[in-house]
Amino acid sequence: MNAFAQLTAALAACPLVAILRGLRPDEALPVAQALADSGFTLIEVPLNSPQPLRSIEAIAAAFPDAVVGAGTVLEPRQVHDVHAAGARLVVSPNFSPDVVREAVRLDMICLPGVATATEAFAALAAGATGLKLFPAEMIPPAAVKALRAVLPAQALLLPVGGIGAGHIASYRAAGADGLGIGSALYKSGLAASAVKRNAIELTAAWAGTMRA
Repeated sequence: MNAFAQLTAALAACPLVAILRGLRPDEALPVAQALADSGFTLIEVPLNSPQPLRSIEAIAAAFPDAVVGAGTVLEPRQVHDVHAAGARLVVSPNFSPDVVREAVRLDMICLPGVATATEAFAALAAGATGLKLFPAEMIPPAAVKALRAVLPAQALLLPVGGIGAGHIASYRAAGADGLGIGSALYKSGLAASAVKRNAIELTAAWAGTMRA
């Protein structure tokens, strides 16, 4: 299964990416278990977390059915390091052609950060698997709808940044294929039980089973 098919399948199972910024290795497995129990299939540990490769390696080994990877990937050598840790996902806050090319070479799912149509088309042309629309505070649902109208129909759009349960319905209606969820799901040191409660609330909001 190629990277696009892997991402499409993961988003079909649960269209929310768990962004675990600040996760410590000793928290990795309990938090990942809480996410798995809540239906999450996409887990991202940003590289500016404590010992992120250790956490990524542990989660990838323990949860082989999940798509596990790194965020805040800024350089091609980091892509290589993340791949060596067993990850399949590379997420960046920006669009770096070199990072995208290295991820494509390693057949990894690559979500570069873009904020404009120009960046979006360039990232897709470089081989990006999908697009991280970042920061979402600057890309409201109306902007997502406008991008959806001009980008290829198969382009996968995932707004990220400041998104909580109350934003999910409007982004979904605008055409987002998924969303990256950070502090509304996890903050450094948050107990796994609290992460699970947040995860259940967020997945329910996407499903429309609660007032979002």
